[in-house]
Amino acid sequence: MKEDLFTLIGATNHAKGTREENDYYATDPIAAKLLLDVEPQLNNIWECACGEGHLAKVFAKAGKLGKATDLINRGYGNVEDFLLNNETYKNGDIVTNPPFKYAQKFVEHALNKVDNGRYVCMFLRLLFLEGQARKKLFEKYKSKTVYVFSSRVNCAKNGDFVTYNSGAVAYAWFVWLKGYNGETIVKWIN
Repeated sequence: MKEDLFTLIGATNHAKGTREENDYYATDPIAAKLLLDVEPQLNNIWECACGEGHLAKVFAKAGKLGKATDLINRGYGNVEDFLLNNETYKNGDIVTNPPFKYAQKFVEHALNKVDNGRYVCMFLRLLFLEGQARKKLFEKYKSKTVYVFSSRVNCAKNGDFVTYNSGAVAYAWFVWLKGYNGETIVKWIN
C-alpha cells in the first residue's frame, strides 16, 4: 500500500517498472505554449534536451527556436551532450525539460553559457525547490519567476503519452534571467 502511494506521486525510487535509462520523459507540448504566453520575449531558444521535439516543435512554430539538441538521437535535433558543450550561447535563451537526475547541473551549466540579460527556463518537478544543495543554487542564482501549473501537465516515459497518461506529479517552469538579483516571484501559469 505504501509503495502504491509513492508510485502515485511519482517518487523515482518507488516507481513501478524501470526508469528510462537516460531519464527521457517527454513533456506535453502545452507546457511550451503556456511558457511562451507568459514569457513572450524568449527568443533564439536552444532546446538542449529535445527528445523527439515535443517542446522544440512549439518553439519552432512560434519562430523562437534557435537550435535543438539531445544526448540521444530520437529523430529530432542534433546529437550533442549539453553538459560537455563549453561554448557560450550568444544572444539566445536556453529552455528545456532536463533529465531530472541532472537538473541542477543543467541549470548551472545553462546559466554559465548564456549572456547577461538572457533567460534560462527549466521545466522541473515542483519539488526541485527542496534540498540543501538546491537552496545554495537558488541563493547563488536568483530565479526570477516560478510558474506553477495549477492544472497538471503530463510527462511521458519515452514520449509514450498513451501508456503514461498520468498527472500525478506537480511541475513548474523555473525561470532565471541571468544577472537578476531580486526576489523570486511565484505565479500560477494555467
